[in-house]
Amino acid sequence: MKQFSAHRVAGLCLLVGGIVAFRPAAAQQLGGRTVFPFLDLPTGAQQAALGSTNVSARNDDPSMLFANPALLNEGMDGRLALSYVAYVADIKQSTAAYVFNTEKYGRFGVGITYLNYGSFESYDPAGNSLGTFGVNEYTVGVSDSYTKGKFTFGATTKLAVSSIAGNRSFAGVADVGVVFKHATQDFTVGLAAKNVGLQLTPYPGTDRGPLPLDVQLGATIKPEHMPLRFSLTAHHLQQWDIQYIDPNQRGQLDGNNVEKKPTKSFGDNLARHFTASAALELSKNLHVRAGYNHLQRRELRLENTSGGAGLSFGIMLKISSFQIDYTHAVLQAAGSSEYFTLSRNLDSLFKKKE
Repeated sequence: MKQFSAHRVAGLCLLVGGIVAFRPAAAQQLGGRTVFPFLDLPTGAQQAALGSTNVSARNDDPSMLFANPALLNEGMDGRLALSYVAYVADIKQSTAAYVFNTEKYGRFGVGITYLNYGSFESYDPAGNSLGTFGVNEYTVGVSDSYTKGKFTFGATTKLAVSSIAGNRSFAGVADVGVVFKHATQDFTVGLAAKNVGLQLTPYPGTDRGPLPLDVQLGATIKPEHMPLRFSLTAHHLQQWDIQYIDPNQRGQLDGNNVEKKPTKSFGDNLARHFTASAALELSKNLHVRAGYNHLQRRELRLENTSGGAGLSFGIMLKISSFQIDYTHAVLQAAGSSEYFTLSRNLDSLFKKKE
């Protein structure tokens, strides 16, 4: 019989999930204090290119419903987006999102995410191999939006499942948001409360834990006669202090050869709450994107170098009826993530066949 207690199972799941979600438990203040940390992961290439956090970029990419359900709009109607993410090691994520409009009940979106951490070797107390076991997590959700004048209101309800070595934990999760779109200017403001909910069923032998709640506020603007679209997003608004100082970090020596330990600063803590991004729209069929997430950079940098952590670069290319998005997001000097999203309008595909 496999020698994995419920506590060890839950601990391994949280550890692996924390690494992927940029929230290592031993390295920062936010990490290790919530369950289902994978809910914070960007699911599509566009969201990843915009600094991993964006609630105001309103366009026809269905995968953006994961960023803010209020981003659902008429441009997404009938579109299907399929995303694939290659993280470090064998960790992979797949996502599907589809949006459709009904005359009676409004606009809906359906989203599915699946995260696979690969296979792990199991051993008994004597060190004998007992085979391998899998670790995976996924969500299934439905989104709905309603537009009234300049405002769009949206909500997503989803079931989240975490599974390791045959043990499972369930959570009921909701995202709610609102987007303001200016009537004449290319300017939007978004507000979202993400991962509101409850862990319904914890792992056997463990207690329920809080979900990774995140309140976000952001704005996107495209100045007139400029091919650039800028976004600025504030996150973790429900918690001011998200700065972490490693107690083992070495400080600089002062004039008396006494080590001066690093301390928290207002400016660094403020900067950790923001992500910034820009999209260069070379044409309707070609966009180039770049984003910066200061929280990721500070938390994932190595002791002697940042290694580009927190930076992301992406490109969008439309070929015929297909839209291809690709993003390269730097985790740290030791690795990075590759995002691919392919989307198409299925309504036009079926109409052509008819």
